[in-house]
Amino acid sequence: MSGPARGNVTINIEECKGCGLCVESCPPKCLVLAPELSHYGVHPARYTGHDCTGCGICFYCCPEPGAITVYRLAAPPKAPVPQVQTGGEHAPAL
Repeated sequence: MSGPARGNVTINIEECKGCGLCVESCPPKCLVLAPELSHYGVHPARYTGHDCTGCGICFYCCPEPGAITVYRLAAPPKAPVPQVQTGGEHAPAL
């Protein structure tokens, strides 16, 4: 992805079943299964910390409510467009 991340993902490892559906469905591939086991003996999903687009596909495909939260980051402010001064004169009337 070019440019800064447009989203952020938090994963509740106590809710994650380690099924990997979010990892497989993530378009920018910014989710991975953690190498360490959770208290439930599964490899929970983990956000790599970059490249998230904030699309929310991982959230929608997750079978466990409350396991994934996606935050869409605010876009940076655009530079203002300079106003062109017209001089205040109008075209002659016909």
